[in-house]
Amino acid sequence: MRDFAILRDRSVLALFLARSVSLLGNAMAPVALAFAVLEMPGSSASSLGVVLTGRLLAQVTFVLLGGLIADRLPKQRVMVAADLAAGVVQMVVAFLVIVSQATPLVLAGLAALSGAATAIFEPASRSLMPQLVSGDALQSANALLKLAMRGGSIIGAALAGVLVALIGSGPTLAVDAATFLVSALLLLAIRVRLAPPAASGLSLVGQLKDGWREFTSRQWVWVIVSQLAFVNILLAGGFYVLGPVVANASLGGAPAWSAVLTAQAGGFVLGSAVAMKVRPREPVRTAALLTVGFPLPLFLLAAHAPVYAIALAAFLAAICIDVYEVTIDTALQKHIPPQALSRVMSYESLGSFAFVPLGLAIAGPVADAVGTGTALTGAGLLIMAAGPVVVLLPSVRRVKETVAKSDEPPQEVASA
Repeated sequence: MRDFAILRDRSVLALFLARSVSLLGNAMAPVALAFAVLEMPGSSASSLGVVLTGRLLAQVTFVLLGGLIADRLPKQRVMVAADLAAGVVQMVVAFLVIVSQATPLVLAGLAALSGAATAIFEPASRSLMPQLVSGDALQSANALLKLAMRGGSIIGAALAGVLVALIGSGPTLAVDAATFLVSALLLLAIRVRLAPPAASGLSLVGQLKDGWREFTSRQWVWVIVSQLAFVNILLAGGFYVLGPVVANASLGGAPAWSAVLTAQAGGFVLGSAVAMKVRPREPVRTAALLTVGFPLPLFLLAAHAPVYAIALAAFLAAICIDVYEVTIDTALQKHIPPQALSRVMSYESLGSFAFVPLGLAIAGPVADAVGTGTALTGAGLLIMAAGPVVVLLPSVRRVKETVAKSDEPPQEVASA
């Protein structure tokens, strides 16, 4: 229970609640939006693909700008502004759907705006915690925040189907819009305890170059990001594309795949709880080795194992994933200068996830060429091999866990 004591801090609790509410809405949006698009006259799966692609491309395009802004302005302000912008955009989407004036093209444009707001929000949100807590409490705080986000996502996904069935897609999207506004109000309650670093006098381009230097000057940072990019390409295509294919062909279809995803969600929650207790002396080395557990469900899918076995593998893999994410976030927060943290995290986000669409796109053709089982097994073996290779680098092994002598925060400063 000591780990939860940090929630007595009003600012940490406000951030915890804000992310819970925001992720609840984010999980509802894809379900409501999908049904809104598919219910339009003449729409198809391609129409939905256009809408979702618009959001994804905007997130990738604007994530570096988000890092720049978060390192120039108070992070809390950036998050509040991004939440308000996303809430307004989503309210417009809801209105157009309710009055039957929405088209896939218009929704794609609005989805791009929403994706841009998310891209601005994320680097600030990932780098705010070190200004609220310090020392050994930072790992617990990051784990609790991840737990809040996972919980919000699970509840939101479950609630979305109920709301769409009861009140329709448009009103459900309006509820999503409201969650952004609630999140913004909660974020206003945050009081920054650790004074933010002074803004540099560099131009935006100069800041971008300076952030890149910070990112590339530490071998362990760009190596671990490269590893995750490689892993994500293989895991996204293997699990999220070929997994449903196997489930549909030999496991019983949607109910079986739903059981696997539910088990995975449970693993994410437990993984966040485990991350509160885990304090590896060599955090980056430990994180690199944790990726060995990521592809466990791929092997069982390839073997057409029973649903319960695949679900268990997905559960264990999800634990590894969440401990990995909390460990890496904490390592970055402790070892990257505060004035460059948001930009480094934006480069990390871009590098880690920019190529995920490639993995989604090539999974089918590769499976058609070599067979689904072979593709899944090959992807799993490559993912497992990446971790031990990364650990061979001295720079990865040299990053140590640092614990401040005191977890007492400095005197509170005025909130921005």
